[in-house]
Amino acid sequence: MSCWALVPVNERAACKSRLAGQLSPAQRLALVRLMLAQVVAALRESNLVDAIAFVSAERDTIPAEIPLLPDAGGGLNPALEGARQGLIERGADALVVLPADLPFVTGRDIDALVEAGRDAGVALATDHPGLGTNALWLPARIPFRFQFGPGSPRRHLDEAQRLGLVAALVSSPGLAFDVDGPEDLESLLASGDPRYLSLRDSSRDRQWSVRRQTRCG
Repeated sequence: MSCWALVPVNERAACKSRLAGQLSPAQRLALVRLMLAQVVAALRESNLVDAIAFVSAERDTIPAEIPLLPDAGGGLNPALEGARQGLIERGADALVVLPADLPFVTGRDIDALVEAGRDAGVALATDHPGLGTNALWLPARIPFRFQFGPGSPRRHLDEAQRLGLVAALVSSPGLAFDVDGPEDLESLLASGDPRYLSLRDSSRDRQWSVRRQTRCG
């Protein structure tokens, strides 16, 4: 079975806009690139993922040897469906769909997801609040409709049930922690991970500047 990882990522300038009060555009870009590099490293570390592809409107820092599939701009779920068909043509039997903003994900996290999916039929991991799907494993050729967005875990479970499949829920800190809002950024910077330390003081300076401008305004 050939297992491909499929990683969607927006145009970098549009990423992490919710962190505008904490980080400058250049700092948000640096954060996005650091997390993307960690996701690629984890996928390469995995023993059960055979190949990686991205779906995005731009390559930016995606390594040149990784296929870049087009994002037609119709939203995440249609982009994933189009990319899935492209990977089936490349010989994919199974897919791991993974976002590009998992700063602590490891190869072991990804392998646990793949193993759970192979045993059950479908596997998914949610974010910490349980409101979003942070990872999904599925056979590539089944007519599974992607349901990413708010409340997606429940909809993905319903989709598996519609197809008569058992869905395994995988609990993994590396898959559960993504960086979306200011609280996530605070947790990331408090972790002490040296890759992100350069953003810590910049974040504090940015918040102070925003508060000062608000008071003066």
